[in-house]
Formats: sequence, structure tokens, C-alpha cells
Amino acid sequence: MPAQVRLITIDLDDTVWPCAPVIQAAEDALHAWLAARTPRLMARFDAEALRAHRRALMSERPDIAHDVTAVRHLSLQRLLAEGGYDMALADAAMDLFRRHRNCVEPYDDVAPVLARLRRRHRLVAVTNGNAEVHETPLRDAFHRAVTAAEAGAAKPDPAMFRLAMDWAGVSPAETLHVGDDPLRDVEAARQLGIAPVWVNRDNQPWPDHLPPPLLAVEDLHGLAQWLDAAQLQTADRGLSDAV
Repeated sequence: MPAQVRLITIDLDDTVWPCAPVIQAAEDALHAWLAARTPRLMARFDAEALRAHRRALMSERPDIAHDVTAVRHLSLQRLLAEGGYDMALADAAMDLFRRHRNCVEPYDDVAPVLARLRRRHRLVAVTNGNAEVHETPLRDAFHRAVTAAEAGAAKPDPAMFRLAMDWAGVSPAETLHVGDDPLRDVEAARQLGIAPVWVNRDNQPWPDHLPPPLLAVEDLHGLAQWLDAAQLQTADRGLSDAV
């Protein structure tokens, strides 16, 4: 591990809270809202058709493909215009979606562990998604949050990591990254010289084509225990050197 961990970057979706049920609930609420106001549109587009429209837009507009909120907003604007509806409805629809998107339920281990880690390290949330940490139950857990929209690129691009390190004034050797995705989190961090920790909550096998992470844990308690043990070892070495 790094000799001195000053910054810990932490992924959000499926690392500190489950993502799929939140997205499903947000999309269900959005579709019900749209069905009540744009029935002709929703008669033509079910949830999968709306997703396909967004995917096509991402291919057409690679300049915004990393910003999932911008993609969803522009997709709605286009569909509303094509259906003869007021494009301003897209703003209200996105406000509704955001509120539901932020109704996350962190895993039980997350809040207490982050509170402990925050006392010794700078904590920065880094996410490809569009959850707004300051609107969630973890609003006080991080010193800063960096999104793909802000960085201009999504992981595995290194932009978010670099932005976090620049803000904290640290080097990759002083940084630890924690995330659930083998490629977008673990390998992306390693390619930048950042020590990676894999959070494997569902006991998934590690991909054969990737080198293993520095550490694999079932939850953040495992990360905290590992950091505590490393700190004790460092203190013991310092005491031995002083004798």
C-alpha cells in the first residue's frame, strides 16, 4: 500500500450504495409523470425504447456521452419536440428524476466507516453517475465529490482521479482508490499509479484478464481494518528505528 495515504477516492454506485433499485425507482417515477403529461409520447416509447434513444444520442454526441444527466435531458427535449410537446417539460422531468435518483440507501457499513476514515484522510467521491452526494444521506461523509460531468470524462479515463488529486495536493503514491468495478475503478486507478482496493460485495470472481487488486474486501469494514493494521505497522517501524 502507499507509504502514506493522504487521499482516498471512493466510487459511489454499488460501492457505497446499491444502484439498480434507485435507478429503477427514479425511472418508474419519471415514466408515470410523463405518462400523465405526454400520453402520446409514452404510448410510443416504453422504458427500453427511451434507453435506446439515449444510447443512440451518446453515439451521436460523444462530446456529452460522459454526462448522463445531459444525455437524459437532451433526449427528453428531442422526444418532446418531436411529439409536439413543450420542451420545457424536460426541465421539470429532470428535477423529478434527480430527486428520486438521490433517494439512496447506503450499505450499513458505509456511514460509520467513512466517519472514521474522514478523520485521518481526505475523502473524495468520484462517480460516473449523476447522484448528488450533498442531497443524499452521505452529505457530510466526503470532503468533496467529483463527477464525470465536472471532469469532462468518465472512468476509466483518469480525469476524475487527476482532478481529485489536484484538489487535495497529493500524488498518486499518496492516494488510494476504492471501488466495485474491476475495469473502471481498479484497473483505471492502477494505470495512473494509484493503489486500488476492490469492494466485492457480491462475491464475484475477479476477471482473469486483469491483474488482481492490491486488496479485495467484502465491505468498507475490511478496508478500515486493513488501514488500521497498516498504520500500526508503520508506527512499529518508526519505534524500532528510534531505538
